Amino acid sequence: MSEHYRILTGENAAEAYLVSRGATVLERNFRTRAGEIDLIVQMDGCIAFVEVKRRSTPRMGRPAEAVTPTKRRRIIQCAKQYAAMHHLLYARLRFDVVELTPGHINHIPAAFDATGMA
Repeated sequence: MSEHYRILTGENAAEAYLVSRGATVLERNFRTRAGEIDLIVQMDGCIAFVEVKRRSTPRMGRPAEAVTPTKRRRIIQCAKQYAAMHHLLYARLRFDVVELTPGHINHIPAAFDATGMA
């Protein structure tokens, strides 16, 4: 199975999981020069920028551990651009991670914030 297909399958699983819990998908794979956001959803009264991380084995650590400070900065920069483009000045925004491991999906709402990240 190609890595691209694996990524799409993971994002599809994460999307289905979030939708089953009341999320409305606003964007998939939103890209800017700063980077990419896997999913942007409206959920629980806010806009969530969602990073999907997949691990095939626990030996590789938790998937959320792969969301490094550099990756967070890129996501935050993309989110700022999305918010500006969609006039979301006063919207509640958060940064979520969805972890995918064999047979399990774990949604971490507000996994990180923009504090201290320029």
